[in-house]
Amino acid sequence: MTAVDVDVPFSVHDRAVSVPAAETLVLADVHLGKAAASSVEAPIDDGSDSIERVRGLLEATEPATVVVAGDLLHSFSRIPRGVERDLDRLVAAVDAAGADIIVTPGNHDAMLEGPFDGETAAEYRLADGETVVCHGHDRPDAAAERYVIGHDHPTLSVDGRKLPCVLYGPDAYEGAAVLVLPAFTRLAAGATVNGMSGSDFQSPLVQTADVFHPAVWDRSSGETLWFPPLGDLRRLL
Repeated sequence: MTAVDVDVPFSVHDRAVSVPAAETLVLADVHLGKAAASSVEAPIDDGSDSIERVRGLLEATEPATVVVAGDLLHSFSRIPRGVERDLDRLVAAVDAAGADIIVTPGNHDAMLEGPFDGETAAEYRLADGETVVCHGHDRPDAAAERYVIGHDHPTLSVDGRKLPCVLYGPDAYEGAAVLVLPAFTRLAAGATVNGMSGSDFQSPLVQTADVFHPAVWDRSSGETLWFPPLGDLRRLL
């Protein structure tokens, strides 16, 4: 596959995006407590791993605001041991960087109100006035030039490797652009989007998958590699 140039008003960092015009860092699907809720031993401490990576992103992007686009927590029915501690550490890291944290609750965040006493909003409009962040499991009420969502955990298969990716679809939802973020947690298997159609996505904001450009962040170089939209990409594979 050959990388292409895509003009976007944000930059990709790890599994998150920075929106410079709004001085905002957006990430999705942290799923704190996923390791504790698993019936098998997880390869990493998901809380510590996510918090350390957030610290790195805060240093690299220097945002005024951090927005979590849903599914900050993993468990629907209980708060596993260590999750409240990890939430406190995450909030402290953001606070130490001089930023505010806002969560747009996702379908997994039924228990969020207990351990998290920070700001929440079903939909959050960034300071640029054009971008609305939400989890993406429901249709948004707010009109926007672009939406930033999570929920589907997209990955791209490249040369036999399954890599977390962002998906960007200009005019993808009722004339607005849609940016789908990968799961921030490294414990999520992810959905391989190479052969997926719109009906395969869980978010109602992804109606026609063919228009979405996938992009992969290259950790070694710090560069973002953009690829042709999925409709064209399938013909190249």
